[in-house]
Amino acid sequence: MSAERAVVGRRALTYAVLLCLAGAGLALWAATRSWSVELSVRPAPLPPVRDTRSGASLLPWLPALALVTLAGGGAVLATRGRLRRALGVLLGVLGLAVAAGGGYGLVADVGGVVSRQWPALCLLGGLLAAAGGWWTALRGGDWPAMGARYERPTRTAAQTASAQGDPAGSSTPLAGRRTTEAWDALDRGEDPTAD
Repeated sequence: MSAERAVVGRRALTYAVLLCLAGAGLALWAATRSWSVELSVRPAPLPPVRDTRSGASLLPWLPALALVTLAGGGAVLATRGRLRRALGVLLGVLGLAVAAGGGYGLVADVGGVVSRQWPALCLLGGLLAAAGGWWTALRGGDWPAMGARYERPTRTAAQTASAQGDPAGSSTPLAGRRTTEAWDALDRGEDPTAD
Protein backbone atom coordinates (compact mmCIF):
# COMPACT_ATOMS: atom_id res chain seq x y z
CA MET A 1 0.00 0.00 0.00
CA SER A 2 2.81 2.41 0.79
CA ALA A 3 4.54 1.82 -2.56
CA GLU A 4 1.29 2.52 -4.39
CA ARG A 5 0.79 5.66 -2.33
CA ALA A 6 4.32 6.83 -3.19
CA VAL A 7 3.63 6.34 -6.90
CA VAL A 8 0.40 8.32 -6.66
CA GLY A 9 2.23 11.04 -4.70
CA ARG A 10 5.02 11.27 -7.28
CA ARG A 11 2.48 11.51 -10.07
CA ALA A 12 0.60 14.30 -8.28
CA LEU A 13 3.88 16.11 -7.59
CA THR A 14 4.82 15.86 -11.26
CA TYR A 15 1.46 17.23 -12.41
CA ALA A 16 1.56 20.13 -9.95
CA VAL A 17 5.10 21.10 -10.95
CA LEU A 18 4.23 20.86 -14.64
CA LEU A 19 1.15 23.03 -14.11
CA CYS A 20 3.23 25.68 -12.36
CA LEU A 21 6.05 25.61 -14.91
CA ALA A 22 3.83 25.49 -17.99
CA GLY A 23 1.53 28.22 -16.69
CA ALA A 24 4.34 30.55 -15.65
CA GLY A 25 6.24 29.91 -18.90
CA LEU A 26 3.15 30.60 -20.99
CA ALA A 27 2.44 33.81 -19.07
CA LEU A 28 6.04 34.97 -19.39
CA TRP A 29 6.04 34.33 -23.13
CA ALA A 30 2.66 36.04 -23.61
CA ALA A 31 3.81 39.07 -21.60
CA THR A 32 6.65 39.68 -24.08
CA ARG A 33 4.36 39.72 -27.14
CA SER A 34 2.77 42.86 -28.66
CA TRP A 35 -0.45 43.66 -26.83
CA SER A 36 -1.20 46.90 -28.68
CA VAL A 37 -0.05 48.78 -31.76
CA GLU A 38 -0.69 52.49 -32.16
CA LEU A 39 -0.09 54.33 -35.42
CA SER A 40 0.79 58.03 -35.28
CA VAL A 41 0.17 59.83 -38.55
CA ARG A 42 2.90 62.23 -39.71
CA PRO A 43 2.79 64.83 -42.48
CA ALA A 44 3.28 63.52 -46.03
CA PRO A 45 5.59 62.08 -47.38
CA LEU A 46 6.64 60.61 -44.01
CA PRO A 47 5.17 57.20 -43.15
CA PRO A 48 3.19 56.75 -39.95
CA VAL A 49 5.09 55.86 -36.78
CA ARG A 50 4.20 52.48 -35.38
CA ASP A 51 4.33 52.27 -31.57
CA THR A 52 4.21 48.65 -30.42
CA ARG A 53 3.70 47.94 -26.72
CA SER A 54 4.15 44.54 -25.15
CA GLY A 55 2.53 43.32 -21.98
CA ALA A 56 5.83 43.90 -20.22
CA SER A 57 5.86 47.57 -21.20
CA LEU A 58 2.22 48.05 -20.17
CA LEU A 59 2.58 46.08 -16.91
CA PRO A 60 6.28 45.97 -15.96
CA TRP A 61 5.65 43.76 -12.92
CA LEU A 62 4.00 41.02 -14.97
CA PRO A 63 7.13 39.28 -16.36
CA ALA A 64 8.84 39.57 -12.98
CA LEU A 65 5.97 37.76 -11.25
CA ALA A 66 5.93 35.14 -14.00
CA LEU A 67 9.67 34.54 -13.50
CA VAL A 68 9.27 34.20 -9.73
CA THR A 69 6.40 31.75 -10.31
CA LEU A 70 8.58 29.78 -12.74
CA ALA A 71 11.38 29.54 -10.17
CA GLY A 72 8.91 28.62 -7.43
CA GLY A 73 7.52 25.81 -9.57
CA GLY A 74 10.98 24.26 -9.68
CA ALA A 75 11.45 24.83 -5.95
CA VAL A 76 8.46 22.62 -5.21
CA LEU A 77 10.70 19.65 -6.00
CA ALA A 78 13.30 20.63 -3.41
CA THR A 79 10.93 21.28 -0.51
CA ARG A 80 8.82 19.05 1.71
CA GLY A 81 6.10 19.17 4.35
CA ARG A 82 4.96 22.53 5.65
CA LEU A 83 7.50 24.47 3.63
CA ARG A 84 6.16 22.89 0.43
CA ARG A 85 2.61 23.81 1.45
CA ALA A 86 3.63 27.41 2.19
CA LEU A 87 5.36 27.56 -1.18
CA GLY A 88 2.15 26.26 -2.76
CA VAL A 89 0.17 29.11 -1.19
CA LEU A 90 2.74 31.61 -2.48
CA LEU A 91 2.59 30.09 -5.98
CA GLY A 92 -1.21 30.21 -5.89
CA VAL A 93 -1.18 33.91 -5.01
CA LEU A 94 1.49 34.69 -7.62
CA GLY A 95 -0.46 32.78 -10.26
CA LEU A 96 -3.60 34.75 -9.45
CA ALA A 97 -1.63 38.01 -9.69
CA VAL A 98 -0.30 37.00 -13.12
CA ALA A 99 -3.84 36.06 -14.18
CA ALA A 100 -5.05 39.46 -12.96
CA GLY A 101 -2.46 41.13 -15.20
CA GLY A 102 -3.75 39.14 -18.17
CA GLY A 103 -7.33 40.00 -17.24
CA TYR A 104 -6.41 43.69 -17.06
CA GLY A 105 -4.92 43.46 -20.55
CA LEU A 106 -8.20 42.01 -21.83
CA VAL A 107 -10.44 44.77 -20.50
CA ALA A 108 -8.17 47.85 -20.37
CA ASP A 109 -8.28 50.56 -23.00
CA VAL A 110 -4.59 50.82 -23.84
CA GLY A 111 -5.10 52.68 -27.13
CA GLY A 112 -4.42 51.69 -30.70
CA VAL A 113 -5.15 48.30 -32.21
CA VAL A 114 -5.32 45.83 -29.33
CA SER A 115 -4.45 42.16 -29.65
CA ARG A 116 -6.51 40.21 -27.13
CA GLN A 117 -4.95 36.74 -27.59
CA TRP A 118 -1.75 37.57 -25.66
CA PRO A 119 -3.51 38.87 -22.55
CA ALA A 120 -5.84 35.85 -22.77
CA LEU A 121 -2.84 33.48 -22.86
CA CYS A 122 -1.31 35.36 -19.95
CA LEU A 123 -4.58 34.96 -18.03
CA LEU A 124 -4.64 31.24 -18.85
CA GLY A 125 -1.01 30.79 -17.81
CA GLY A 126 -1.62 32.54 -14.52
CA LEU A 127 -4.64 30.35 -13.80
CA LEU A 128 -2.65 27.18 -14.59
CA ALA A 129 0.16 28.27 -12.28
CA ALA A 130 -2.35 29.17 -9.57
CA ALA A 131 -4.02 25.75 -9.90
CA GLY A 132 -0.65 24.02 -9.51
CA GLY A 133 0.18 26.21 -6.52
CA TRP A 134 -3.12 25.63 -4.72
CA TRP A 135 -2.91 21.90 -5.43
CA THR A 136 0.53 21.91 -3.83
CA ALA A 137 -0.79 23.87 -0.86
CA LEU A 138 -3.61 21.40 -0.28
CA ARG A 139 -1.89 18.07 -0.97
CA GLY A 140 1.85 18.80 -1.14
CA GLY A 141 2.68 17.86 2.43
CA ASP A 142 1.95 14.19 1.71
CA TRP A 143 3.98 13.99 -1.49
CA PRO A 144 7.41 12.34 -1.45
CA ALA A 145 10.49 14.52 -1.09
CA MET A 146 13.91 14.28 -2.67
CA GLY A 147 15.99 11.36 -1.50
CA ALA A 148 18.35 11.57 1.45
CA ARG A 149 21.32 11.26 -0.87
CA TYR A 150 20.92 14.97 -1.68
CA GLU A 151 21.30 15.97 1.96
CA ARG A 152 24.57 16.44 3.77
CA PRO A 153 25.12 13.70 6.37
CA THR A 154 25.47 14.71 10.01
CA ARG A 155 28.81 14.30 11.78
CA THR A 156 29.44 12.00 14.67
CA ALA A 157 31.51 13.06 17.66
CA ALA A 158 34.51 10.98 16.47
CA GLN A 159 34.38 12.58 13.02
CA THR A 160 34.23 16.05 14.54
CA ALA A 161 37.19 15.28 16.80
CA SER A 162 39.24 13.88 13.92
CA ALA A 163 38.48 16.90 11.76
CA GLN A 164 39.75 19.16 14.57
CA GLY A 165 43.01 17.21 14.90
CA ASP A 166 42.18 15.21 18.04
CA PRO A 167 44.35 12.07 18.13
CA ALA A 168 41.64 10.05 19.88
CA GLY A 169 39.46 10.29 16.80
CA SER A 170 42.24 10.51 14.25
CA SER A 171 41.94 8.84 10.88
CA THR A 172 44.40 8.05 8.13
CA PRO A 173 44.52 10.23 5.03
CA LEU A 174 42.67 9.01 1.99
CA ALA A 175 45.66 8.95 -0.37
CA GLY A 176 45.43 6.02 -2.76
CA ARG A 177 41.79 5.21 -1.94
CA ARG A 178 38.84 5.13 -4.28
CA THR A 179 37.45 8.36 -5.69
CA THR A 180 34.06 7.89 -4.05
CA GLU A 181 35.71 7.64 -0.64
CA ALA A 182 37.50 10.93 -1.28
CA TRP A 183 34.21 12.60 -2.17
CA ASP A 184 32.58 11.11 0.94
CA ALA A 185 35.44 12.57 3.00
CA LEU A 186 34.79 15.98 1.48
CA ASP A 187 31.11 15.64 2.40
CA ARG A 188 32.13 14.97 6.01
CA GLY A 189 34.32 18.07 5.96
CA GLU A 190 37.64 16.22 5.88
CA ASP A 191 40.55 17.07 3.62
CA PRO A 192 41.36 13.92 1.60
CA THR A 193 44.74 15.34 0.57
CA ALA A 194 46.01 15.88 4.14
CA ASP A 195 48.85 13.67 5.34
